[in-house]
Amino acid sequence: MKAAIIGVGRMGRWHVKVVREMGLDLVGVCDASPEALAVTEKDHGVPVQSQFSDAAAMLEKVRPECVVVATTGPTHCQMTCLAAEAGAKYILCEKPLGVSLAECDRMIEVCRTHGARLAVNHQMRFMEQYTEPKRIVRSEDFGGLSSVTVVAGNFGMSMNGTHYLEMFRYMTDQAPAEVAAWFSKEKVPNPRGPQFEDRAGSMRVTTEDGRRFYMEIGYDQGHGMLVVYAGPYGRLTVDELAGTMSLAVRKEEHRDLPTTRYGMPWLEEHLKIA
Repeated sequence: MKAAIIGVGRMGRWHVKVVREMGLDLVGVCDASPEALAVTEKDHGVPVQSQFSDAAAMLEKVRPECVVVATTGPTHCQMTCLAAEAGAKYILCEKPLGVSLAECDRMIEVCRTHGARLAVNHQMRFMEQYTEPKRIVRSEDFGGLSSVTVVAGNFGMSMNGTHYLEMFRYMTDQAPAEVAAWFSKEKVPNPRGPQFEDRAGSMRVTTEDGRRFYMEIGYDQGHGMLVVYAGPYGRLTVDELAGTMSLAVRKEEHRDLPTTRYGMPWLEEHLKIA
């Protein structure tokens, strides 16, 4: 299968590596930055004839079946639609999907019209920091998942907050039923450059069966990524930057007591994650 990558910054170059590991035929890479193309050539041996500075020109010339869109968020809609209209049948787009609901709707509709399958690169659902908590919260000792709370530094509702919304969908196997969010008025410099804005804030999400997700990433919070999973019998705390998990569950003989007996004797375990 012929594959092309639009955007070869840090994430795009990871995709170059993975595309080759999968045995796909990398027929083109595109970036508006000559420096990014030079690094891709130096680090990954992508020949000059496979390098492009214009996405439309690349798509027209190499006609890839699979396209990875790894540019920054404001261009995701344009590049995804270009790929679908050029005949690509498989499109993997980095998150966020778009910068507005209107853009997301357009991307979905264009891909549907042209018969392209569109996916968002939420790779964390395949990582141990999610797969292991999912196994634990579904265990008899934990009793199922009641809520997830994320408390972190100001990592942006769009760029990183979307990962946690996807995590909640993964943990519950349900789409959100209700969403409420509060965005901060304060603007903090974005590490991706002054042209980008990604507000901090708070969010509450619920599913149809009443499970809850909370996220608190205030503009005045500057450290860490902590996730707490809570259930009828247990609490799992994950420090995602440190790669550690702390699990506490009620002893079996006390599991039939009501949740108001929250201080009953418990078993504790400390684990490492990759």
